[in-house]
Amino acid sequence: MTGKMVKILTPLIFLAVAAGVVFLYFVPPPLSGAPGKKQWQARVVIPRNPDPAPMDTGVERMVYEDTMNAKVALEDGESIVAVLTQDMDRDMMDEQILAYRNADSPIFITYIDFDEDIGGYRRLWSASTPVTRQGTASVYTQDLIGDRSFCILVSGMNSAGEQTLTVFRALGESSFTKIAELRIDGSIQVQEVERTQAYQMGLTNGESFTIAAYGRDPNSTNILDQEERIYAYNSISGIYEQSRINRIPGSQIEQRRVQELLSGGREGFEQFITGLWYYVSPQGTLDNRQYIYFDPGNREIIFYGEEIQQVFTWQNSSATRHGLYVSSQNISVTTLRRFLDIELESLESIRVKVFEDVRLKIYVTAPWDGSYRKATSQGAPAGTESAPAVLPYIDASYDGSIGRLVFFVNGNYEIHSGGAIQKRGQYAFFMLDNQEILELRPRNGSGLTHETYRVDRSETDNGAFIITRIRLGTRGVQELHEAAISLVRLNPGA
Repeated sequence: MTGKMVKILTPLIFLAVAAGVVFLYFVPPPLSGAPGKKQWQARVVIPRNPDPAPMDTGVERMVYEDTMNAKVALEDGESIVAVLTQDMDRDMMDEQILAYRNADSPIFITYIDFDEDIGGYRRLWSASTPVTRQGTASVYTQDLIGDRSFCILVSGMNSAGEQTLTVFRALGESSFTKIAELRIDGSIQVQEVERTQAYQMGLTNGESFTIAAYGRDPNSTNILDQEERIYAYNSISGIYEQSRINRIPGSQIEQRRVQELLSGGREGFEQFITGLWYYVSPQGTLDNRQYIYFDPGNREIIFYGEEIQQVFTWQNSSATRHGLYVSSQNISVTTLRRFLDIELESLESIRVKVFEDVRLKIYVTAPWDGSYRKATSQGAPAGTESAPAVLPYIDASYDGSIGRLVFFVNGNYEIHSGGAIQKRGQYAFFMLDNQEILELRPRNGSGLTHETYRVDRSETDNGAFIITRIRLGTRGVQELHEAAISLVRLNPGA
């Protein structure tokens, strides 16, 4: 009897299971246990940049989009300006600081955290900022006080062309208080100091950072004279307060020319800084191993230092009282942004302050802050000990296997072949490890990549030289083992 029952029940159970699978396939259960409950899903919104940097791989695009997606649904009319995603309270769950704007309103920030009660993310705190120009907005966190309570720092420019910095200090898991809000017609930067090993190990608190604001000296007739206002944290009041003012004398140069340059707006100052600028050491000597190349026409900025070349897409620029404020994005690491405050120091030099977006630290770069002297066709000024060994730009034409290569003194080049222009763009000669290097950068949109050559003039005469294609990387010059190209100098007008 038992054997017969097993034989009868086995096919019945099989048929019942099969029927259940078919039923679940054609009639899936509802996603929510509550009938009629509306399912909310965060919208995917990517900040709109005028010239976004290209993303070469699908993985890189996925990582970039994941960091820039909001974890909550945006309200109608809201658009993302900046997103910071990281584990801020060390609970193994990512939190978000979202900067957004609604129509023409100032930029707001909101703190987003995971709520276990609802099983999803929600906004816990919001506040307004004085930033109105979204292309200048930057959001990051830092232990500004030194007590391991993180602060939210929001910097950018307002409609009056002033640089602003707003600092919010975390009081708990979802509560923040404003401890600083600065505005100035110049630049603002956090002055970091090295903290003790005991702080790094979590044994003691660290020294609070100060904030420096640089603006025009209202008591001086020299446009380039500045004031440095230092703000320090007051532990009693719980806010940053002005502690002292230092006066910084500017160069005594022709004020009319300075006024014309600074009143020319964004386009005028972009034209002024176009080209190659060498770093000036604290001793006043030029360092040809570190330079910045500004190319507003092709919307690029090239940094070279510590044998590493970095190319950034020029995203936005806004005129300031003393120069230009520029935001840029690395063409290779799209989550790495860099902000530059460029001020006129003299008619031949500029002062640059660089603010790194600290969301992603890839490597330690050269200290870019400081003064820079413009490279000219006449070379470096007399008396500099570290003057460039070669002129960055020349005015000459050469003939070779690649065609006729024409160099212009303004930094442009053209390659002619078959009676037509095959390539055009920007070039620069420079020295690296006692080797002369030539870099050719085709215009954007041409579909061509930049080329780097080693220059050999040792066995040539009459202005001719030999170039060999190489690659510059983190290890310096890398050989590509390609055939050398001889360039013969053509007579003027040929």
